Amino acid sequence: MRLCLFQPDIAGNVGTILRLAACLGVGVDIVEPCGFAFGDRALKRAGMDYAASADIRRHADWATFRAAMPGRLVLLTTAGGTRLDAAAFAPHDILLMGSEGAGVPPAVHDAAALRVRIPMRAGYRSLNVAVAAGIALGEALRQTAAWPVDA
Repeated sequence: MRLCLFQPDIAGNVGTILRLAACLGVGVDIVEPCGFAFGDRALKRAGMDYAASADIRRHADWATFRAAMPGRLVLLTTAGGTRLDAAAFAPHDILLMGSEGAGVPPAVHDAAALRVRIPMRAGYRSLNVAVAAGIALGEALRQTAAWPVDA
């Protein structure tokens, strides 16, 4: 299982996701361009020393990512789709998160085999992308019995 960040805007969110991925043994794909310099201090501060041990693959654009990563795409989206608690995950899924400001364009949305939304109370629009990644990844790891073995 992998996480994919589509053109992320906020370095601190990427750092938090890299830390999450390192701790849980999940790879991260970053589809560029990013809205910040990849060596940004906020990314380093949020990722702490964990981010250095994350399995990170950077891709110049969407086409490069798709050519390198042909797995099933599961898009986390606020625009409809299957509720997280009704979604069925597979071990080699790629959980895709859009940019904080723009989400993903229609072509990327259409490429997803599964579109998943995290249920929220009425009147609330969305969660922070790093929080959403943690919630969805936790459920996907639970379903696939892929939580890491703790020491």
